[in-house]
Amino acid sequence: MKQIINTTGAPAAIGPYSQAVKANGFLFVSGQVPFDPATMQIVEGVEAQTRRVMDSLKAILTEAGCTFANVVKCGVFIKDMNDFAKINAIYAEYFPENPPARFCVEVARLPRDVFVEIDVIAAC
Repeated sequence: MKQIINTTGAPAAIGPYSQAVKANGFLFVSGQVPFDPATMQIVEGVEAQTRRVMDSLKAILTEAGCTFANVVKCGVFIKDMNDFAKINAIYAEYFPENPPARFCVEVARLPRDVFVEIDVIAAC
């Protein structure tokens, strides 16, 4: 059985997908991009975009009864690998202990040409 998770603390889905799906003790969170959930406008700058993405992930995790401590895997998609250190520094703030498994790749293009998109899987 699956449960659809939605929160106003993260941007509404802009396509045929859910913010997250909880199933069999796992939470699968769709990739989050840096839209301000109140205005659906993109925040400016790589650091601000990364923080917005992480805050959206936090809101979805919270709505599902989870925290970043429950995250077991992250996928990080970035526009420019030269921004890796900036993105990684902010990402690390949200995982101060026992960080999850992760991959990070540079991609040709992200929605609305944002700098970063992150998805997570959590056990909760």
